[in-house]
Parts: sequence; structure tokens; C-alpha cells
Amino acid sequence: MSIDSVLSRITTIRSQIDALQGGTAASASGSALGSAASSSAFADALATAGVGTTDSDAAGTGSTAGAATSAAARAAATGAPAPSVAAGKGTLATGSGATGADVVADAKKYLGVPYVFGGETRAGMDCSGLVQTVFKDLGVTMPRVVPDQAKMGVEVGSLKDAQPGDLIIPKGEGHVVIYVGDGKVLHAPRPGKDVRIVDNWYKDSDIATIRRIVPSAQDAAATASRTPAVPSAGTTDMQTAALMSLLRSGAAA
Repeated sequence: MSIDSVLSRITTIRSQIDALQGGTAASASGSALGSAASSSAFADALATAGVGTTDSDAAGTGSTAGAATSAAARAAATGAPAPSVAAGKGTLATGSGATGADVVADAKKYLGVPYVFGGETRAGMDCSGLVQTVFKDLGVTMPRVVPDQAKMGVEVGSLKDAQPGDLIIPKGEGHVVIYVGDGKVLHAPRPGKDVRIVDNWYKDSDIATIRRIVPSAQDAAATASRTPAVPSAGTTDMQTAALMSLLRSGAAA
């Protein structure tokens, strides 16, 4: 491939990276994609130019090696398993993007709804119906009854580790409440009462399990801070300059 062709390819890659910087940097996930795209594009350009490969590689296996390098770059940049919008056992449901703070905010929409055994709507709901409805609003599928809900997500060790949005299930698994923070819980109590926020009356010795279904707001913020940023224009220029230097060295040889 001629130098002119490679430089044209570089220009195309630069345009794609610029588009990613302008269109996806507004979110952490978009930033990760932008970083993955720039890394994979750089690797693709190297593979396309045949840098570091033999003539036989350029003719045959070079493109395969380039594809493998691109896939590795994308995996390294994202660094996370495929998300799921279904609550699972021993894992957080991350696909909806909801956090524990969102759970609390959505649950507060149902304050004042009367308790109705088996209910799942604003006309009336019970404790597990409230939980299922809140998570459904956020795009997360949860089982309907407390014993099944008590198996979802990951277990939180004790009340001192509880974060807003966690579910607290007492021994006997006959009730479920949503922890809202500051020692308070939100729940649908019993017939004759409505959905309300009250001081948490459970002690660790009363609790069967505390479940975290989606990431806490604190965990989500920490994850976002570790997400690779889209490379700056200066970084992109350095990558381009390095690639051009390698290509010219190869051409001179």
C-alpha cells in the first residue's frame, strides 16, 4: 500500500475519532467506546499498513492479526462483562443504567398508595408488589414474591454497609423494605396502611438478608471515574505522528 493511501486512511480514522469525541464524550460509556474506537482504529491502521508484519502476513494473515488486535483493544477499553436488565443471583443488574439512588427516587412516587395484598399498581400494592413495580419502572425484571426477591442481586453484609436502594428482608422472609438511607426505609406495611417512609426498626439479628440489585450510586460513581476517557486531540496527533514515522521508516528501508 502506498504512503498516500495510508495517509488517506489515517485522515479517515482521525475524522471518525473526532466524531466520537464530539458525539459520545457526554457519557462515561460513550467515552469508553470512543477510547476503544481510537485504539482499535490505530491498530487497524498499523495492520493495514503492514507495519511489523512479514510480506506473507500482509498478503494473508495480517488482516486476521489486525482484527484480533482490534478486538483485544476494545475488550481492554471497556473492561466489563455484558450487562443484563434481569436481576440475577449473585450479580448486579447493570443493563438499565439504574442505581440505588434511582430505586429510592422511583419508590417515592408511590408514597401514599394504599396497601392491597397482591396489588402491583397505584390502586394498591403489597410490599413485594411495590418492589417489583419499582424495579420494573427502571427496566429491571424482579420476581414477584419476597422469598424469590431475597435470592436476587448480591448480599450486603450488614446494616452498616447498606446503601440507598438496597432491599432488607427480615427472618421468615414475610416482608421486604427498601433502604432509603439515614436509617430510614420505605415500604408497604400492612392492610389499613399506605406506602410510607419510616425509621428502620430492624436490627442485624432480625434480618435474613440485605440484597443489592443494582449498583449503589457510590459504586456507579467510582466506576465512572475509572472509565477511560476519549483521547484528546493532542493524544490523537501523537498517535498519528508515530504511525507516520513508522510508515516512513518502513518506506525508507
